[in-house]
Amino acid sequence: MNKNKGILLVLATALISGFSIFLNKFAVKMNSPYLFAGLKNLVVGVFFIAITIGISKFEEFRRLSKQDWLKLLFIGLIGGAIPFILFFQGLTVTTAASASFIHKTMFIWVGLLAVRFLKEKLNKNLWIAILAILFGNVLLLKVSNISLNWGDGLIFLASLFWAVEITYAKKVLRSLSPRMVAMGRMLFGSLFIMMFLAITGQLSTIGSLGVAQWGWIMITSALLIGYIGTFYHGLKVVKASTATAVLALGAPITVILQLVFDGKVIMKPQWVGIALVCFGVIIYIINQLRGGAKINLSPNDQKNTN
Repeated sequence: MNKNKGILLVLATALISGFSIFLNKFAVKMNSPYLFAGLKNLVVGVFFIAITIGISKFEEFRRLSKQDWLKLLFIGLIGGAIPFILFFQGLTVTTAASASFIHKTMFIWVGLLAVRFLKEKLNKNLWIAILAILFGNVLLLKVSNISLNWGDGLIFLASLFWAVEITYAKKVLRSLSPRMVAMGRMLFGSLFIMMFLAITGQLSTIGSLGVAQWGWIMITSALLIGYIGTFYHGLKVVKASTATAVLALGAPITVILQLVFDGKVIMKPQWVGIALVCFGVIIYIINQLRGGAKINLSPNDQKNTN
């Protein structure tokens, strides 16, 4: 797959993310956040199972070794379960601005992990991009201070888990298809969340969900399918640090949608913040494209990219 196509895919992910976060604010109010996350992940996981079966006629599942299944189980645990529980618990304690800012630092941790485990490089231009995106988010999200309470710590831990998952998934994508990795993250992640709900006595609340709540679950699941599908296909050929940096564009989209919905005007500092985030992301994209127009994939990798 061409790197240009990979960049377009993660740009699509950022766009979907911006709309999804905006809509999820309304959806979560109608459900237990843990149950909401678990059911969404389950719907998405089942979708990717159906897609994989439809395309490969079970052949892709037959090729999976015991080690492959363990890899997918691990991705589900550290990407689709633990960080969701930590993130939602953290949100009950800290402020939305603080949580959003801490979460937006994830691309930094992915970048550092990618240097160590994926042999990616951080040059001077990328450090400028990192500072631009960080300061841009400070202005955009109007973060005046970080309280650093235990809720912020949970959000930070969730971001670290997602960073580890993305870095690990990048390696797994060398041998497995994006749809298979997506299935593992969402399906196994949802099962782990359901186990958590059962242990904590919250699983019984599923029977109290009404038509409107199920409607929100299906709408947000559709967005999540688009998010996961585009991101993992893009991550297959784009550097992990670049893919997560591009996701930073989701924040300006969410903020603009929220301000328009509330009938408020975007202030000058926020416009500066949007410009800085875009500037930083552009540096990442240019750095990615200068690395070559195409990644050399093995025949097996090329087959798994589809």
